[in-house]
Amino acid sequence: MKFPRLRTFLLAALALFALVYIAGAVTLARKDDAIAVFKKPAATYETIAIFGASGTAGDGILKAALGNPDISRIHVITRRVTPRIEAGVASGKVQMTLHMDYLDYSAVQRQIADADAVYWAIGISSVGVDEKTYGMIHVDFPARFLAEWTHVSDKSDISFHYISSSDISEDSSAMWAREKVRAERTLFELAEGTNLQVIAYRPDYIGPTDEEAHIGQDILFWFFAPIGAAVRAEQIGQAMFEVTTRMSEFENGDKLGTRSIVRYSDAYDRRRILADQ
Repeated sequence: MKFPRLRTFLLAALALFALVYIAGAVTLARKDDAIAVFKKPAATYETIAIFGASGTAGDGILKAALGNPDISRIHVITRRVTPRIEAGVASGKVQMTLHMDYLDYSAVQRQIADADAVYWAIGISSVGVDEKTYGMIHVDFPARFLAEWTHVSDKSDISFHYISSSDISEDSSAMWAREKVRAERTLFELAEGTNLQVIAYRPDYIGPTDEEAHIGQDILFWFFAPIGAAVRAEQIGQAMFEVTTRMSEFENGDKLGTRSIVRYSDAYDRRRILADQ
């Protein structure tokens, strides 16, 4: 008798999960919160820099940048080369610089001084990583960069777009969540009183670009996307560029979750379609 009861319990739990999932997907699909197409004078960001372009999120940002006609020059600062970086170099739009020490940016001063906006996608999983190493990569690397960038840049307005994470809190029991909050707070404070604005992006699951995704990643993306818990890496790039265009609407320290990232990506697509007509 125990097995039929267990089976009934499992089926009931599965049915309840399915109902909640479907209700969430339907609610999200019916929500009409599209962002109006931007028609004001756009912020200029003809020259940008991307850090972390060899990773999942960075590859999507680079793909979006290569397809963005508002961008004429892309500085890719990287430790390793990828096929997309090589293709960008071949197109003439990407200027790649191999760089190994992310606590010292003196070797790339010219490149970063040239940038109107910087898109930061450097990061690692917390699995098997101690707190000191994780903090160095997620806090010290970008903090040192901002100190150098604000020192060498003579641009009147610059913006830094940082990929953080969802579900983070300084009171969290998870080390990585506390460190991501510390990273955001540190970067926001460094920008206060300067010509710099820092925007944090807090995606849930990040689906790789079509060229990089394997079947398991696609399954995860299509499972989470209908309930607003997944975004494609390329969409993050598009959202970042849309936010950069609208920097007058944002303040230093603003944070965008998955749903906002998708909405700004959609606004970017609609603006591009209208511009091409």
